[in-house]
Amino acid sequence: MLSVRIDRQVFPLNIKLGTDRICRPRLMKTILVVDDDENDRVICERELRNEGYVARSVSSGPEALQFMDNNPQPDLIILDIKMRPLDGMQVLKQLRAKNVFIPVILYSDYASYREDFNTWLAEAYLVKSSDLTELKEKVKEFLNLS
Repeated sequence: MLSVRIDRQVFPLNIKLGTDRICRPRLMKTILVVDDDENDRVICERELRNEGYVARSVSSGPEALQFMDNNPQPDLIILDIKMRPLDGMQVLKQLRAKNVFIPVILYSDYASYREDFNTWLAEAYLVKSSDLTELKEKVKEFLNLS
């Protein structure tokens, strides 16, 4: 399979066999998953990759901020709330203070945070579930792919 490298990311080329024509590659959207729970992070990454996204992940708030400072901006962030030393709400506030206005989906085990006024800084608030259908639908919605 042929591929093209753009900004340190590899994109496969769709080649029609038996022709000399190369179809234009679909540029894949990049999603940053920020979660301190390794199982949740790995499952989320795997599911997003299966959907055709470039999934990157970090395990803490400080790592997320460092990622944002040192890499091309992702198209969307999925952000856990309850993490240490910086929780997801603090990360979100710092991103917005830096004028980073890419879509953020708060993705938490706890429904109680939904009542926190600061959650309004995010585009969506979802409670974690073993079924990632709702999360994948929101990702498509915010990336205008639905």
